[in-house]
Amino acid sequence: TINLENPSEGCDLNYVANEAQSTEIRHALCNSFGFGGTNASLVMGKLDS
Repeated sequence: TINLENPSEGCDLNYVANEAQSTEIRHALCNSFGFGGTNASLVMGKLDS
């Protein structure tokens, strides 16, 4: 969360201020919006072996 200096006490989230957090990405969503209503979405997931 860039530029987070004073998080709200009533909102208990996992804030990561001004640094990267390492995590394993298992799924991703890619949206593409084109002219004339030509839209597409692609959901990708990691295969478990």
